[in-house]
Amino acid sequence: MPFYVYGQDRPGVDAELLDLTETHWSYMDSFADRLILRGPTLSGDGTEHTGSVHVVDLPDRASADRFATQEPYWRGGLCQDLTTARAVVLLQRDPGEDLFTLVTGQWSAQPADGAGPHLLGDDPDSRLIFVALLVDDHQSHSTGIVAVADAVPDGARSIVQPFADRLADGPVALTAQRWCRGGRR
Repeated sequence: MPFYVYGQDRPGVDAELLDLTETHWSYMDSFADRLILRGPTLSGDGTEHTGSVHVVDLPDRASADRFATQEPYWRGGLCQDLTTARAVVLLQRDPGEDLFTLVTGQWSAQPADGAGPHLLGDDPDSRLIFVALLVDDHQSHSTGIVAVADAVPDGARSIVQPFADRLADGPVALTAQRWCRGGRR
């Protein structure tokens, strides 16, 4: 079962992050065969780390919560917020090494009927690198979306907006922030 895990950094933790980078990577290495997506969110200019995104295939909710709370940045107190949500991956392409934009949105639970890969159409926008629907643990209701697009934040938001609005059955406030593939090179 894929789970989306996002740890948002506390302000001013850059030096502490550097101190824990190797520990963080070593921890993630132990999940390498289960990581679907990983990488940091960044400031608008791409120079500052603002959080860590992971989509990881785990057996159940308890395993996902353990993965999130045992992560070294979280254990070290460097995160101010932690999100863990069940995900259904609709699209996955190799992101390469560039800076991209992570787009997220949440809404009140909506029936997830008909929310599958076909939602993106037969030929999804080539700028979409990754799309996952956030769902409840029973996969019966959608609760949000996570996407990565090869576009600046405003452009990425406009690519994802129609899908999110359709899934939520109304307008969704989307957040867009810079993101790049993480892990060892």
